[in-house]
Amino acid sequence: MTTTGRRALLVAGASAAAAALTGCTSDDAGPPRPSAAERAAAREAERVARAEAALRRRAVTASRTLLERYDATLAAHPALHARVAPLRASVAAHVRALGEDPRPTATPDGASAAPVTTAPPTGPAVPADPKASLRELAGAARTASAAHTAELLAAPPEYARLLASVAASGAAHAYLLTEGARA
Repeated sequence: MTTTGRRALLVAGASAAAAALTGCTSDDAGPPRPSAAERAAAREAERVARAEAALRRRAVTASRTLLERYDATLAAHPALHARVAPLRASVAAHVRALGEDPRPTATPDGASAAPVTTAPPTGPAVPADPKASLRELAGAARTASAAHTAELLAAPPEYARLLASVAASGAAHAYLLTEGARA
């Protein structure tokens, strides 16, 4: 063992002994207080959790907005049902996978937990022309896909993979709504 190695070993041993003795001291002042490093780590963990929750809200909002667009298009143009309904079902699955159930939840007595309103629901405006409606729906799918793609770098790995899949699906939907009809 070299002199430098011995010195490093002695310093490490002395540091470990000092840490052990510090941990063994007893104050009758109450519960132990977290160290500055522990408090900083807790603050950082809380900041990361808040950022991840905000990212998830943004992802769900983008997909929920697209789902509302699908619903409005289907309500305005029932003749498009065969073409649009499978894509709408896929978007509803994305909303659930990203963290929100798009259906109203039921209470234990079987009643809907959604508030009862007398006004008709206001959704996005849908063009009267079915082809224009499909173009707008494709544009909304592209917008949602871009929003999911933009969040990839900030997302944790598992959620990033889900966002990438949802973004790719949105791009495929946009194709199927426009170019796919020509094929």
